Amino acid sequence: MKQHLHTLPTTVVDRGVSVERNRVLRNTCWPLTLSMIPTVLGAWIGFSTDACSAMSPGIALAMFLSGAFAFIYAIEKTKNVAAGVPMLLAFTFFMGILLSRVIGSVMGLTDGTSLVMQAFAGTAGIFLGMAVLSSVIQRDLSAMGRLLFVGAVMLLVSGIANFFLRSSALTITLAVLAIGIFSAFILHDLKRVRDGLETNYIAATLGVYLSLCNVFQSLLLLLGIGSGRDE
Repeated sequence: MKQHLHTLPTTVVDRGVSVERNRVLRNTCWPLTLSMIPTVLGAWIGFSTDACSAMSPGIALAMFLSGAFAFIYAIEKTKNVAAGVPMLLAFTFFMGILLSRVIGSVMGLTDGTSLVMQAFAGTAGIFLGMAVLSSVIQRDLSAMGRLLFVGAVMLLVSGIANFFLRSSALTITLAVLAIGIFSAFILHDLKRVRDGLETNYIAATLGVYLSLCNVFQSLLLLLGIGSGRDE
C-alpha cells in the first residue's frame, strides 16, 4: 500500500512532464511549418525582382551578417511574449530573400528547377531522419552542442575567408561540412525538446530553422557545382 502511495505521485509527475514535452514539440512543429510560407514568399520576391542578385557579393554578405544577427537578437528578446512569432516569421521572410541569390544562380542552369527540388527533398529527408533519431536515441546529447557550436563558428570564419580566397575546393569542403554539422544540430535541438531541456518553442523553432536553411543552401550549392561541371 505504501509503495503504491509513493509511486502514484511519481507517475503523475512523469506523465505531466511527458505532456509538457509533447506540447513544446508540437508547438515547435507548427511555426516551423508556417515559417516555410514567408521563406518561399521571400525567395520568390527576391528571385523575381533580382533584389539580391543586383547587389555585390560584399554587400550581400554584410546584409546577411548584420540582418541575421539583428533578427536573432530580437527573437531572443521576444521569445516569451506575443511578438516572438511575428518576429520569427519576419526573419524567415528575410532569409527567403537572401536564399534567392543562390537559388537564382542554380535556376540559371539547364536543370536548375530539378536541382532546387532535389535540394528541398534532400533537406526534408535529413530533417525526417534526424527527427526519427531524436526519438530513438536514449542518451543525453547536450555535450554535443558545444562541439557543434565551435564547428559552426569555424565554418563561418572559413566561409568569410573563402569570400576573399575564392577557392572552389574549399567551397565544396565547407558545404559538405555544413551539411554534417547542421544535420547534427537538428538532431541535437530536437533531442533537447524531447528531453525537456528546451521548453521555449520559439527558440527551438529558430534553432531548427537555421539548421535547415544551412543544409538546404549547402545541398543546393553542391548540386549546382556538380551540374555546372557536367555541362
